[in-house]
Amino acid sequence: MSLTAVVVVVVAAVLIGAFGIRFSRTTSDFYVASRTVSPLWNASAIGGEYLSAASFLGIAGLILTYGIDMLWLPVGWTGGYLVLLVLVSAPLRRSGAYTLPDFAEARLESMAVRRTASVLVVLIGWLYLMPQFQSAGLVLRTITGAPVWVGGLLVAVVVAVNVLSGGMRSITFVQAFQYWLKLTALAVPLVFLLLAWKRDGAPGISAADAATWQMPLGSGKEYGLYSTYSLILATFLGTMGLPHVLVRFYTNPDGRAARRTTLVVLTLLGAFYLLPAAYGWLGRLYTPDLARTDAVVLTLPGTMVGGTLGDLLTALVTAGAFAAFLSTSSGLTVSVAGVIAQDLLGGGVRSFRIATLMAVAVPLALALWARSLPVADVVGLAFAVAASSFCPLLVLGIWWRRLTTTGALAGLFAGGGLACCAVLATIIGGPYDGLINALLAQPAAWTVPIAFTVMVAVSFLTPHRVPPGVARTMVRLHTPEDLDLDRGDWRPKG
Repeated sequence: MSLTAVVVVVVAAVLIGAFGIRFSRTTSDFYVASRTVSPLWNASAIGGEYLSAASFLGIAGLILTYGIDMLWLPVGWTGGYLVLLVLVSAPLRRSGAYTLPDFAEARLESMAVRRTASVLVVLIGWLYLMPQFQSAGLVLRTITGAPVWVGGLLVAVVVAVNVLSGGMRSITFVQAFQYWLKLTALAVPLVFLLLAWKRDGAPGISAADAATWQMPLGSGKEYGLYSTYSLILATFLGTMGLPHVLVRFYTNPDGRAARRTTLVVLTLLGAFYLLPAAYGWLGRLYTPDLARTDAVVLTLPGTMVGGTLGDLLTALVTAGAFAAFLSTSSGLTVSVAGVIAQDLLGGGVRSFRIATLMAVAVPLALALWARSLPVADVVGLAFAVAASSFCPLLVLGIWWRRLTTTGALAGLFAGGGLACCAVLATIIGGPYDGLINALLAQPAAWTVPIAFTVMVAVSFLTPHRVPPGVARTMVRLHTPEDLDLDRGDWRPKG
């Protein structure tokens, strides 16, 4: 039954993507859907791609294992959109760029900054894609016993087909549908799980268990306070540096629509993130010794409800999980492929399609080779890299006209480079002992301040490297679209 649900989701994704082909004709359609996506439609698509395997499976597993401290993950992932709304969304849309490297080049007027930003976009995208493929393998193995690589390969193939066929225009339809599928796939089974919990006498967590599971912030864990605050910093600031999130704001018609999109996204994410926490709490009651905690969402319906109804609910949850893999992987693939196509292959639709294959092949290989970590932990590392590189670049680039080319490069190398080294050490060589493990597993608390400090300090030391066209660029970023910048009197158009 669960396998049937997977097949239905895959077929639906392909058919909806094929529908988008009818509207994809130009390069602008492939990269940014010709900038015509409405706020509600765009917000649903953002929710579809943002709510990844880490949100659908990982949060519940971490709450089951580590307790209420892990609620900071959904709080940070949602709260990051507040920072995005206030500081970035509208100016970024007004920049007229297709990708983050486009913005970096336009603001700093430097190909070196662009190339550095391109490398970071690809690295963040691959790091985020890897756990999607790993989790897909876990889910398919759980329901069918198939080898782990089968699920990852299936998701990679479906994503490649959708992106190759219609680019951004095509996956917008797919991701919007998949957000509502994911919300339904968690909400409906939760109703029956709560009824089963009530039938069992509404048990609570034992006092002995609560002593360790319901700990206050950072208590009882080695360097727990540092890890928690570093996680909060990464999630709040990393959202604005995620390439697959930012590329969505280029698809809005104007800056006002970009802000409205962000407000709707906050509502959609807030509604969704109420659900995984409940699954984690119920998992602590009914499946506390689960071997692979990422599977708690898939396991609870069969454990608590059972019978045919339990099988149906498990199938629905499985469908939602595969929708999470497909939608997030699609957004990441578009953002990575767009950068590879423009910066390595010369641009155009044909280059975009070649880049799509490159964008999915590398993380699929990494997913099969690298050691498996909890999916939310790996995604948290991607947030740390984004917070340490693109967050300072965007904030200073949009709001501080004295940022220099040399300062931006130095900050990207310092913050992004150090965060990438910490990530590689964690994935390949970890776990470590003591403070070293905490610093490498949650690097944002030290890499983000380093990135900001280096960008500002080097910019002060190199004032002659301020881009000559910075005044006009800043006016473009902060002037509403209904004003004509080419008229001397600055009157509204028309």
